[in-house]
Amino acid sequence: MSKTPSAVLAAAVLAAGLGMAGCGGEDRWCEHDATDTRVSDSYCKKNTPGYEWESGDHKKHKKKKKRS
Repeated sequence: MSKTPSAVLAAAVLAAGLGMAGCGGEDRWCEHDATDTRVSDSYCKKNTPGYEWESGDHKKHKKKKKRS
């Protein structure tokens, strides 16, 4: 059996995995916890206390009041 089909399959799987990671729609940024202010990503990359990654999938909704 030839090694070419295995190599092509491995490359296709790798390309598909990278494509899914890049196009996952996940938009994230680094925020200061206390103020919810966007800051440089370097704070989160360094795991600086008080900073965390936020993503674009969080939607803030106002709570509707229930009518009695």
